[in-house]
Amino acid sequence: MAKVLDDISRTFNEYLLLPNLTDERCIPENVSLRTPLVKFEKGESPKYEANVPMVSAIMQAVSGEEMGIALAREGGVCFIYESQSIESQAEMVRRVKQKKAGFIRSDSNVKSGTPLREVVELVKRTGHSTVMITKDGTATGKFLGLVTDKDYRISRVDLDDPVDKYMVPKKKIICGKSGITLTEANDMIWEHKISCLPILADNGNLEYLVFRKDYENDKNNPLSLLDDNKRYIVGAGINTRDYKERIPALVDAGVDLICMDSSDGFSIWQKNTIDWVRQNYGDSVKIGAGNVVDKDGFNYLADAGADFIKVGVGGGSICITRETKGIGRGQASALMDVVKARDEYFKKNGVYIPICSDGGIVHDYHIILALAMGADFVMMGRYFARFDESPSRKVKRNGSFLKEYWGEGSNRARNWQRYDLGGDKDKLSFEEGVDSYIPYAGPLKDNLTITVNKIKSTMCNCGSITIKEFHKKARLTLVSNISIKEGSAHDVILKEIENN
Repeated sequence: MAKVLDDISRTFNEYLLLPNLTDERCIPENVSLRTPLVKFEKGESPKYEANVPMVSAIMQAVSGEEMGIALAREGGVCFIYESQSIESQAEMVRRVKQKKAGFIRSDSNVKSGTPLREVVELVKRTGHSTVMITKDGTATGKFLGLVTDKDYRISRVDLDDPVDKYMVPKKKIICGKSGITLTEANDMIWEHKISCLPILADNGNLEYLVFRKDYENDKNNPLSLLDDNKRYIVGAGINTRDYKERIPALVDAGVDLICMDSSDGFSIWQKNTIDWVRQNYGDSVKIGAGNVVDKDGFNYLADAGADFIKVGVGGGSICITRETKGIGRGQASALMDVVKARDEYFKKNGVYIPICSDGGIVHDYHIILALAMGADFVMMGRYFARFDESPSRKVKRNGSFLKEYWGEGSNRARNWQRYDLGGDKDKLSFEEGVDSYIPYAGPLKDNLTITVNKIKSTMCNCGSITIKEFHKKARLTLVSNISIKEGSAHDVILKEIENN
């Protein structure tokens, strides 16, 4: 008969933190949420760290180009979804990497002689009011000039005229030289009272643009997660089928981290994928693996060479794996079991492998509990799907704004590779996810700031100012159904808030 574990499969809802002594260090301003993203040896530092312990799920409804930029700007990492063509995923990664902090690769370009009509259509399509004119019409061609929507009046011009008639030529434009720092570029913008500064290579080719409006963005985002070249850090999902073609394309696009997207990571297919990465890229490509729910799964992937390991099967809000297959584990139980294995592995081998808790998070305090239980960071889908920056549509239903949200195992996504068990099939046999709506929440920045403040405040209550210290000091207690009810507003009549 089957082996039955003695412990009960528990969720985050069944635990609460106990307060510890709050000393003079413990104020939110002193709390650092910096956390490792990839493995490292004892006494060394990881190649990649996040400034907030949150990454976005590898999902069509969550992680696109806009999320990649917005989340990196706030100190987290977006993993661009893999249930799309290799070319389109690589292009998404490339666009995020081109969005250098303050230095932007021009997205709107035309060549000399282009009819003004095409420029107007380009402005309408992209929303960019400034268009670069280069010799070959590319973002890195010989720079000839630029045109803005203030340089022509649609009602007063002939749209068949060449753009050259209305553009500001290079000789009249203040330009920066390749290698200029962002501080120097911003100084030039303010000194010359201009809104856009083209950065040119020595041969006159266009490299980047620096905009006045981005100056405030940089000042307002001190936690931005950047690589050595001041570009945003971004991840991407892969599967265990086309990885030999997908990974090279992602690496060429500049991806920083990759992660296998699978509902069950305890498989030979994941080991084979990691083996291929090590044979072809050594340790230069950082690859996450999972998902697993126990010690055996963790040790298998750790020995295979995973750079971080995801925990969780069936806990996502749109996931019905447990319902359809009867497999999985309560997220809290799975996480604590894997964290224990992680700590034993570190003690034995001197290699620390970060743990990512994936799924089971409904409330902000669940993030805090996951960190207390030993997770280094959490991966979330529903949380990020609510925001403006997610790729899904915002719709209005019964007077309320909602965002569409669907699982990768749903018929809508049809990401059969995520549930692949080998063989020759190339389709989704049955659904393991649903198609749904979730309440629209507005911009990522506003919401993430509130969540981060909650995490920092709770850590202070627990006498901790770093995640590492929180791992050591956090104390948890199981709660009953009655105590859960007691923890919410009760025995009062809540006032209804009128929306004016």
